[in-house]
Amino acid sequence: MAMTASSRAPLAGGSSDNERSPFVRLNELLAPHQTGKPLISLAVGEPQHPVPDFVGPVLAKHIADFGRYPMNQGTEPFRQAASAWLSSRFKLPRSLDPKTEILVLNGSREGLFLAAIAAARYVGPRSGKPAILMPNPFYPVYGAGAGAAACEPVYLPTTVENGFLPDLDAIDEATLARTVAFYLASPANPQGSVASRDYFTRLKSLADRYNFVILSDECYSEIYTREAPGSALECAGPDFTRVVAFQSLSKRSNLPGLRVGFAAGDKKLIGMFLELRNIAAPQVPVPLQHVATVAYGDEAHVEENRRLYRIKFDLADQIIGNRYGYRRPDAGFCVWLNTSEIGDDVSVTLKLFKEAGVRVVPGSYLARRQPDGFNPGAGYIRLALVQDSETTAQALHRLVETLG
Repeated sequence: MAMTASSRAPLAGGSSDNERSPFVRLNELLAPHQTGKPLISLAVGEPQHPVPDFVGPVLAKHIADFGRYPMNQGTEPFRQAASAWLSSRFKLPRSLDPKTEILVLNGSREGLFLAAIAAARYVGPRSGKPAILMPNPFYPVYGAGAGAAACEPVYLPTTVENGFLPDLDAIDEATLARTVAFYLASPANPQGSVASRDYFTRLKSLADRYNFVILSDECYSEIYTREAPGSALECAGPDFTRVVAFQSLSKRSNLPGLRVGFAAGDKKLIGMFLELRNIAAPQVPVPLQHVATVAYGDEAHVEENRRLYRIKFDLADQIIGNRYGYRRPDAGFCVWLNTSEIGDDVSVTLKLFKEAGVRVVPGSYLARRQPDGFNPGAGYIRLALVQDSETTAQALHRLVETLG
């Protein structure tokens, strides 16, 4: 079914929650209650694996660099390391130019937010109200970016029927004609689905035809237990026109507190993005970029990271089995469980917290209602398998014992 003009806006009455953090809402939900068992949190996607051994020595070596302002573009060694890593990791049309096609970020979240504004400037006026498309459920910064860019967010439901990726055939031409940007998360958060090369190619064809920008959130690309996910950059053509990919060390290297990532792709858009960052974003400290440079040159710690996640997903396979519509995700470290037969996702979240001491996120908090009232996240809960394997196994056993 095509997405028509009437299906673009969320229902009235939900706007306040639409603009709020799902984790703030979760805190408010759980605050009045006590846990029946010692708390295990699987709510926040904050990696708990060890920080790589090289971080401390690199910081110590470059501590004096905290005494100077960094350049917004990023240090040359960092941009070269990011470009080299992309070339070794993905099958790109060519290597990206570190000078013009790579931009350092304060983590991918900052970049994904500001990129919406840069994209609106890049594409110029649209036919009708400018729109930014995004999967539903989605990372909340996408909606915040659309609002900051004075664009209407268009929520594309991702369900089990469409493989938990936006259905490109369901978007009508009128919407595409006014589209400024298309946020895509692959691997997806929360479901862990991965876009195929054919999917990226089809999306790029739409971007070229209707002149919008693909903002490809790929921060989970290195957390996989089977096949390595691809990148939108692989299908972007020789000049990466209208495509920008976002990467971060938070998940790949267990460094969520480092706040270093990068954007890579379309030279013109990266240039406009840099102009925006020069006046609107804090620089990334040079010592942290030195750490990131080493991190992108080392794969041993990433392989160990994947091994630890593999153990935990093996445990999930064994403990959860075929309950709650469980399927091992293609990538990422989240588990997306359908608990609708037990109760609504908010009541299930409360039950797990009070009876099992397990903290999860209601799926409806991660999504927005479609105009017909359907919330694609409703009936699901999200688990982030970020704890050590022993703690993860304990939490999963408690979950199964509590929910049955």
